[in-house]
Amino acid sequence: MSKLIHIQLLRALAALSVAFLHAQHDAATRGNLLGFSFTPLERFPWMAGVDVFFVISGFIMVYTSRDLFAAPGGQSIFLARRIARIVPLYWAVTTLYVIAALVVPTLVNGGLPSTWAVIASYLFIPFDRPGPIQPIYSLGWTLNYEMFFYGLFALVLILRERLALVVLTGVLIALTIVGRLASLPQPLAFWTDPIILEFAFGIGLGWLRLQNVMLPFFARCALALLGFALLAGNIIGLNADATTMRPIAWGLPAALLVAAAALGPERPASLNWLTRFGVRIGDVSYAIYLIHPFVIRSVSESVARSGWGSMLGPWGFFALALAGTLGASFAVHLWFERPVTSWVRRRLEIRKLEPVRQPG
Repeated sequence: MSKLIHIQLLRALAALSVAFLHAQHDAATRGNLLGFSFTPLERFPWMAGVDVFFVISGFIMVYTSRDLFAAPGGQSIFLARRIARIVPLYWAVTTLYVIAALVVPTLVNGGLPSTWAVIASYLFIPFDRPGPIQPIYSLGWTLNYEMFFYGLFALVLILRERLALVVLTGVLIALTIVGRLASLPQPLAFWTDPIILEFAFGIGLGWLRLQNVMLPFFARCALALLGFALLAGNIIGLNADATTMRPIAWGLPAALLVAAAALGPERPASLNWLTRFGVRIGDVSYAIYLIHPFVIRSVSESVARSGWGSMLGPWGFFALALAGTLGASFAVHLWFERPVTSWVRRRLEIRKLEPVRQPG
């Protein structure tokens, strides 16, 4: 991953896009309470950062697992790495949310969750509920898709690389068709949403990368500009629930952006300070995505109680919320995410590899 600098920069933009969306909404709320006029910049679909993440996920799973296809213990190694990467921080923020719901329920939306809602959230199981199908910590809906995709990916790792990717892509397409034609109960309806096609876009880009398909600089610039232009055009408006159209309206532009980032030479981009900083933000993008609501809410409460709202104004609050998100994300990444991920991965991979190393 150290060589895929442009992918890291794109991760940074995707995570900041989601944080930007939520920070400006809180800034608007805070501004309205204080009599300020603040209109969120909503014409651009900031939530499409999630779609960029899904395409990147499909690409990275192919790119980083190229040695695991049809390899002894490949499935176990893959799952160990994914669990170590995703579970610790998500479980930590979910636990923090549960504690907040029990201690200070006014700080969270939705009130006290049921026991099954908590269990299902920890296990990445979509459960039926009023409104959007999402876990108690709502941002985890994306991880429910990620873990489902990882499960499918692990299943095809017993096959040779080319066949595995063809089968996996076919399964994603077939699931989407079934989900559109049949009225399925949860969680099947969730797992057959057309948004899973965005993982297939990433799989295709990962295959091209493994085949050493490289695009010239100007072609990649054109893809990036076209991707941003299509997102700015936003043919479905702000309706993120337009499930049938989302992979086309947001997923395809996201795929263009990932293609521009992924299908270039491996030599690093100019490592000036801005590039290095962008890469570091990409490193902490998972933490940014998961903890930014906590930071934004904390900043909002602090500003309200301190009386600084009039002095800061909505733009000052917005800047403070984003700066606080970056600072907290770096701290969480360095002091929790990275060491805990390494600790869990070492122990899971040792256990999974032991049967492979035994003779006979």
